[in-house]
Amino acid sequence: MKRLIVLLIISLITLGAAGCANILEGDIHLSTRHVVQQLERPPEEQIEVANFDVLKAEILELIMEHERSGLMYAINYDGDISADILRACNELKSDNPVVAYAVSEISGDATRIVSYYEVTVNIEYKFPKQQVDAIVNVSNQRYLRTELLSAMSEYEEELVFRTTLNITEYELDNLVRDIYYNNPGQIVMKPATTVEIFPRRGEDRIFRLRFGYIEDAGILAQHGTNLALYTRRNAELAVGEDDAEILLSLAENLVATCVFDEYTAKAISVHGAQNFAATAAGVASGSAVGEGFAMAFKALCDTLGFEGCRIILGHLDGMIHAWNIVLLRGNYYHIDVAMCAVEGFEGAFLKNDTDMAGRYEWDRDNTVICVGTLTYKDIVGADEEEGEEGEEGEPGEPGEPGTESGDETGETPETPDVDPSHPPEPPGETPEQPAEEP
Repeated sequence: MKRLIVLLIISLITLGAAGCANILEGDIHLSTRHVVQQLERPPEEQIEVANFDVLKAEILELIMEHERSGLMYAINYDGDISADILRACNELKSDNPVVAYAVSEISGDATRIVSYYEVTVNIEYKFPKQQVDAIVNVSNQRYLRTELLSAMSEYEEELVFRTTLNITEYELDNLVRDIYYNNPGQIVMKPATTVEIFPRRGEDRIFRLRFGYIEDAGILAQHGTNLALYTRRNAELAVGEDDAEILLSLAENLVATCVFDEYTAKAISVHGAQNFAATAAGVASGSAVGEGFAMAFKALCDTLGFEGCRIILGHLDGMIHAWNIVLLRGNYYHIDVAMCAVEGFEGAFLKNDTDMAGRYEWDRDNTVICVGTLTYKDIVGADEEEGEEGEEGEPGEPGEPGTESGDETGETPETPDVDPSHPPEPPGETPEQPAEEP
């Protein structure tokens, strides 16, 4: 019996060994189900946000770094994370100057991960990072003028600046105009200007000024070079014993080198028109309207240090026109060089407000009062008197100016034939001639 049991056990062991061998000889395919283990806490190096203010600040930081996307984690978040993402994006676009100016679209999404949220933010930009980094920070009006003068004299396409100054589009347009008319030797042409503000309201804003010209910057710069040469040359030619004579000399040189373009003057309907005849460069080219003459005259006065010279925008006989006001011997005077070229110096050089009334119209409330009494004749009168004294001067050789026997040309006058039977009348009044019989 015991032997039988032993045989049975041996048989079972043999069968088991054979089965295992068969299994080992075949292919075995094992598969296990992949279980995603969600982290209970985010990676330590990632950005964490705990409330709305931190969330908004982190989104703004992404924008300031010009990142197109960002990932952050909300742990024990105080509030509704999905609602706060939308709120933060909207507030940044409506309140922050850089976001309002540079960002075209911003969005975010929150995904629940066990005990925290994974927040993704996507950003689209309107401008490259270099353009955003080039925004100028302006803290005062003086620096704003400096930046505008630089951009306008280089004929740049735009100027973008950030400021807390309380300034309007209208005021900016006037500032551009004033800088142009105060710097005719540096800026050849007044740009056509458009203004965009980001955001529209608030104390901290970004202003984008875009400038348009009829010519490209290279051509305008070349005109600027020609104008500088013309101005320097004419400033060197100015002569005179005092400021009044020097101003007259400057005006005379302008009149001698440039003609008044009456046809163009009648066609121009606004001040600051983008027409070279209305610029100082037009005078340098030989043809200009009133505004061009006024701009060139101020450029010359600036070169010689006449601080009181300014440009007046107004009308002459109902036509768009411009001229100058100068400070001379403590009083202000009008000088219209264009009309000096057309009508002569006596009628348009050193005039007061009373002289200008009637034909001229300008904004008197915002212009200095001109009440000086000096005139063109006062300046040239001394020279004329000296000339007259020379003609009546000491007797000299026959035929020379200033002698009794010679006329003012230096030629000896011919002696008329005299009939001895009819001697000439003695010096005195010419006798009346009797009336002829009918």
